Amino acid sequence: MKKILQFLFEHKTLDRNQAKDVLLGIGKGLYNEHEITAFMTVYLMRSITIEELQGFRDALLELCIKVDVNGYPVMDIVGTGGDGKNTFNISTLSCFIAAGAGQKIVKHGNYGASSISGASNVMEQLGYKFKNNNDQLKREIEEANICYLHAPFFHPALKAVGQIRRNLGVRTFFNMLGPMVNPASPAYQLVGVFNLEMARIYNYLLQQTDNAFTIIHGLDGYDEISLTNDTKVITNNGEQIMTPEQLGKRLVEPQDIYGGNSVEEAAKIFLKIIKGEGTWAQNAVVLANAAMALHCTGEYKIYDDAYHAAVESLESGKAYGCLKKLIEIQN
Repeated sequence: MKKILQFLFEHKTLDRNQAKDVLLGIGKGLYNEHEITAFMTVYLMRSITIEELQGFRDALLELCIKVDVNGYPVMDIVGTGGDGKNTFNISTLSCFIAAGAGQKIVKHGNYGASSISGASNVMEQLGYKFKNNNDQLKREIEEANICYLHAPFFHPALKAVGQIRRNLGVRTFFNMLGPMVNPASPAYQLVGVFNLEMARIYNYLLQQTDNAFTIIHGLDGYDEISLTNDTKVITNNGEQIMTPEQLGKRLVEPQDIYGGNSVEEAAKIFLKIIKGEGTWAQNAVVLANAAMALHCTGEYKIYDDAYHAAVESLESGKAYGCLKKLIEIQN
């Protein structure tokens, strides 16, 4: 690691194989926490290259515990995190709304590193038990239309850096990797990114796969459709700018989508929204994200049709039914 660090401190970049080797070493426990911290800090001071990101992804996928989803074309809805906006758990709620609309979901997530409540924090608070038993996960997909993959249970490298990321408390390149290393290899992905540079990188990487994808970036810095401003939407077929009115029928204020000061508060907000008791603004935001995810599958050719399916899922109680069934299976 010392040679690699010296190389990086000279403002050089790693090629794909070098990047892969470093992450394999981290996953296998070859380096101490100080070496890993120094390595991660390099990428806080300069942008990551596409080759480096590809190498890191290669390593995580090689080491990970794969998930067999019985041939279902599953979907993941995920943000890179690290936008510093402290919104409620929009992506996770959108997953349940999409599941309620009939789409099989395999949500990949982790504890919040730079936010109060990441997806894993809120899922744990709601009573979900993390696991990597494939038979149990298949049962959840079959019966609840959704299962949850807590990233450190599937990725040794993410487990190795978990405490370091929490101690740093800032966005690292691991935020960028999360959406690209779902062990279930989803057929459809809705990925939220925190800046336009990341949108460009994800577009390049996802174009090389066979997956249908949609990348979203709130132009005022959100890694999701926030409805606080216009949203950049990038798909396999091109890109466009969409307004809050087009996506969610209304403009909302940043304070309307605040996520609370604790995991407990975040879970209360989550439950209130999924039970259909959210505010107009909260509902509009999760419906817009769920609708964009459903639209990505190609089943709904027109966005408004996907939006109506999302509304029906939330208002009929189907989304909440998926959550109740998922938690019930745990016990």
